[in-house]
Amino acid sequence: MKRKQPPALILIDIQKGLEELDYYGGARNNPDAEEKAAILLAYWRVQNYPVFHIKHNGTPPSPLTKERTGNEFKEITKPIKGEIILEKSSNSAFINTPLHKMLKDMQISDVVLVGLTTSHCVSSTARMAGNFGYNTFVISDATATFDTLGPEGEKFEASLVHKITLANLHKEFATVLNTKNMLELMGKN
Repeated sequence: MKRKQPPALILIDIQKGLEELDYYGGARNNPDAEEKAAILLAYWRVQNYPVFHIKHNGTPPSPLTKERTGNEFKEITKPIKGEIILEKSSNSAFINTPLHKMLKDMQISDVVLVGLTTSHCVSSTARMAGNFGYNTFVISDATATFDTLGPEGEKFEASLVHKITLANLHKEFATVLNTKNMLELMGKN
């Protein structure tokens, strides 16, 4: 990890509306992803490292529509005073938000991504982070996705979609680690 400044933890779309499984495909992998994200968040908070909470504002009929309860952050990783909240309406946390400018202004070169969903907003953010030159880490057990339908109607299980998405990101746009490996890299045993 290249460290001039501490790495930023970026929590992507950990919102109540993503509990509506039927809307998103019927099934999800990594049921403990939010708990793993909370472990990393607790470590970042103790270290007083930078934390960014990303909130997706969907459009109707999305459960993440701004006026709906589903737009709210889940309690397990809910922001506390002083933590940055950025709202987006596209898949990448970098599009139409000040994230890139804020990271550059803070001289942060390392970013750690957790949240939902691996195949959409996490992947889009990781790809842009990698292209912007950030040393990017995606945490495999602190991210999750849903079953997906292919263009011909074939169903792909969430665990397979998750694994393929991570495989496409690893060593191209990001380094994929699990929570334990990330904490070890950070120096916590």
